[in-house]
Amino acid sequence: MKNIVVFASGSGSNFQAIINAVEDGRIHADITGLIASKPDIGAIKKAEAAKIPYQIIRRPDFDNESQFTEALLTTLSKWNPDLIVLAGYMVRLPEEIIRKYPKRIINIHPSLLPKYGGKGYYGLKVHQAVLESGDHETGCSVHYVNEIYDDGPVIKQTKVPVLPDDTPHSLSERVLKEEHKLLPAVINKLLTQN
Repeated sequence: MKNIVVFASGSGSNFQAIINAVEDGRIHADITGLIASKPDIGAIKKAEAAKIPYQIIRRPDFDNESQFTEALLTTLSKWNPDLIVLAGYMVRLPEEIIRKYPKRIINIHPSLLPKYGGKGYYGLKVHQAVLESGDHETGCSVHYVNEIYDDGPVIKQTKVPVLPDDTPHSLSERVLKEEHKLLPAVINKLLTQN
């Protein structure tokens, strides 16, 4: 059985979509752990409910980047991931992690990359930018993670129409529904390829 480790910083709705897909057999793998970037987030509650081990590893708790990196490496080593999934993780991954797990770290982003990706483009800011641009469609992307925010090769995307009366919130809700389908499907595909 393959192992998945999820990184999250927020409510954990994509994390829950992965949990659901594992439980109902759409993903043939175990979630061996959750790395949370802060305490008291929804993702931790979801891990507890599903009896998934979690570790809170906060960058500010360490004196320097190398200590932070070492804490992540130690935890990842314990959970032995075949795939690392960033599901709303709002901290830049150290380059050493990216080099240690090449083509084994993916991220979900709420736009059709390369549009509206990179530093500063997250959450409602992405949807606000889409609406301000006048785009007629947006969507979500799953991509490999490299050293640059939202820059790694796109694996798969789902398009979502922009409606005339959309607000950042309404657009966010519709894109998120598609994220919850796209991310588990990509995870299963990656884990079942040889």
